[in-house]
Amino acid sequence: MITRQLSFSGLIFLFIYTLQESLVNQIRLPGGGFSIFIIFALVWSALSAPEVGAITGFAAGFLVDLSPSSSGPVGQWTLIMILTCFGIAFLGFGDDKSRGNPITIVFLVVFGVFVSEIAFLLSGVLLGVNLGSLSQICIIVIGMSMWTLLITPFTLPIFSRLHAFTFDTGSRI
Repeated sequence: MITRQLSFSGLIFLFIYTLQESLVNQIRLPGGGFSIFIIFALVWSALSAPEVGAITGFAAGFLVDLSPSSSGPVGQWTLIMILTCFGIAFLGFGDDKSRGNPITIVFLVVFGVFVSEIAFLLSGVLLGVNLGSLSQICIIVIGMSMWTLLITPFTLPIFSRLHAFTFDTGSRI
């Protein structure tokens, strides 16, 4: 059973990552755009137990670190995604009402993206990464959060069905 779940999860993660790198990264949107892969990882975490959320964060962070468009040292995104995905999974795990409510999951994902970007900035300062001007940083962080708020309601049913298919759960959003 666990082999099937890991196999399907790995294939789904690689497909979404490839979609992000080959299609979404090519689209230039105002305000920094969005990351369908980070949205996917956070939705997957919100629908899972905290342990699965941490593993999801590790896999997602590792793949984001391998991305050619990723700036910063290797391991920075891995640490940030482990903490963010575990936190989102922990917040969504305790209450079944929040897991079944799409609005709550959308706001958890938007909050997760915002926290991830802030954590990336703060850890980037500690690691000596060039960040840019304060106005540019604010535009990108707010823009990514707004794009995530716009995109997540459309992708949530697809990601929820993929999660339900992988883990054989009857609950779908």
